[in-house]
Amino acid sequence: MPSTRIPGPPGLPLIGSMFDLTRDPLRACLDAQREYGDVVRFTAGPPGLRAEFYMVFSPDGVQQVLAGQAANFRKENAIYEEVRISLGNGLLTAQDGDYQRQRRLIQPLFTRKRVDGYADAIGIESQALVERWAAVPDGVVDTVGELSRFALRTVARILFGTDVEAAIEVVRTSFPALGEYIMDRGFAPVRIPRQWPTPGNRKALTAQTELYRICDEIIARRRSQGQADEAEDLLGLLAAARGEGGEQLDASELRDQVLVFLLAGHETTATSLTFALHLLALHPEQRKRAQQEVDGVLADGRRPVAADLEALPYLTRVLKEAMRLYPAAGLVGRRAVAECEIDGQRIPAGADVIVSPWVTHRHPDHWENPAVFDPERFTPEREAARHRYAWYPFGGGPRACIGQHFSMLESVLTLAALLRAFDLEAIDTVVPVGQTLTLQAEGPVRVRLAAR
Repeated sequence: MPSTRIPGPPGLPLIGSMFDLTRDPLRACLDAQREYGDVVRFTAGPPGLRAEFYMVFSPDGVQQVLAGQAANFRKENAIYEEVRISLGNGLLTAQDGDYQRQRRLIQPLFTRKRVDGYADAIGIESQALVERWAAVPDGVVDTVGELSRFALRTVARILFGTDVEAAIEVVRTSFPALGEYIMDRGFAPVRIPRQWPTPGNRKALTAQTELYRICDEIIARRRSQGQADEAEDLLGLLAAARGEGGEQLDASELRDQVLVFLLAGHETTATSLTFALHLLALHPEQRKRAQQEVDGVLADGRRPVAADLEALPYLTRVLKEAMRLYPAAGLVGRRAVAECEIDGQRIPAGADVIVSPWVTHRHPDHWENPAVFDPERFTPEREAARHRYAWYPFGGGPRACIGQHFSMLESVLTLAALLRAFDLEAIDTVVPVGQTLTLQAEGPVRVRLAAR
């Protein structure tokens, strides 16, 4: 029989673990796994408003939540509710029939063949990034801001084509404000009405209004110009997508998808690229090996293309190891519909359940010396021998990330372009991180560049 009492940290008498979870949730979860095991119960909040969270850390438990019992774990917790209100009911937050319909319409746009067609846009932006960095007077760049802007420009080019510049500044300023607001409200014991004219509510409403405005303007312009069926950017393809019964996305649904793609398509890739470069800058032996591979593939001086992905296995391993140590989503939440058993523990109906790539990717039962950067963990033989859910930066089960191949393609081709052009030296050797909607570096991640 499953245990009826799940262990966990006692926390403080009046607020439980609220302080630890608010200050550093990734550290709190890592410490909890080490002390209490693979299913841990947290309590947070004052008496009368106290919430419980069940954290699941083992690959077996993660597989049950995301795949084996996925129908029982829904995107209905407070965080997803806030994301849904702020960014619409797109593929990230939709459920049931809405999700199935959206997935059917959008899936053909993310086949490997279709995604490989976006490589030209990736190449154009990565070359522009190389030229931008080559012109930096002292050779020092903060990769956090630089790669966030690069990833945003790239996904905006793929989404909007020639409308890139119209969206960049709005998205760059609005998404961080909304992300902080969503997380604050998602973990608050009491959420005040959004209609109240508080400074936080007003700031978030302004950010949301600007995001909606820019997306609506671009969609309306396309439709008025009759370009939806002809455009080869992702917005045109989304607008032209038809289901078997002729159904399509309306203007509101198009906007919701665009917002999700902008968020997921730039923040996650920027995080992966930032920490891959950071780790390579700290580890010259691995960097030189990656550069040798890149030099061999791109010996003729051309831009990387989609076909090069298969010819860059070591660089791909570098990226996967960076995503192990710094997964873009350190915490992933669900809500249990019915009582169930996860990893030998009873989870009550209605419970908030959180899995943590940050912790599972460091699980000592599945990763030897888990704090060490070692791309050789991802040789085909070692990957095949490892539990499927010991590494899951793209989630898993029926809600696995639809853009996984796009993210890998963009990241590997961009790393190839940068490593061919530059040697790297880490300036910030220790980088604290935190979790909002995605993993965030809490400070600069600077490298010094030297032209090769």
